[in-house]
Amino acid sequence: MSTVQSKPAADGVANPARADKPLEFLSFTLGAEEYGIDIQKVQELRGYDAVTRIANAPDYIKGVVNLRGIIVPIIDMRIKFALGTPSYDQFTVVIVLSIGGRVVGMVVDSVSDVITLTPEQIKPAPAMGSVLDTDYLIGLGTLEERMLILVDIDRLMSSDEMGLIEAVAA
Repeated sequence: MSTVQSKPAADGVANPARADKPLEFLSFTLGAEEYGIDIQKVQELRGYDAVTRIANAPDYIKGVVNLRGIIVPIIDMRIKFALGTPSYDQFTVVIVLSIGGRVVGMVVDSVSDVITLTPEQIKPAPAMGSVLDTDYLIGLGTLEERMLILVDIDRLMSSDEMGLIEAVAA
């Protein structure tokens, strides 16, 4: 039986990839690719609404929204991963995440479903010159003909580069 190595996230919490229990991922699309994030980090799904732009914020930070009294930074993942010009339509979704006590919104092209993967279905990410640094990947999830790029959303959102979110959210 193969096992998935768990690497600690930037906040010291281990990845959700455990050696013996199935894991649930919310699958979403960015361009032609399908991604997955730990379903336990997802607070809610919302349609894309207008945001309040923050001066001098990086391009991928679209702005902030007021979500029931909480100011939430909104990150456009298509811009963050340099996957072309984003377009916003009826399928565009904001995945509201709760990470390390902070609430962050992540704009994606669409959300597919919740997928349960066993550790055997999660393969290590290949080391290659990718747009997405493999430090932010749990691995690749395989389910029949589908392949999901599994993102370590804790590690990505708490990276030094994305640390700007903390300043915006504070």
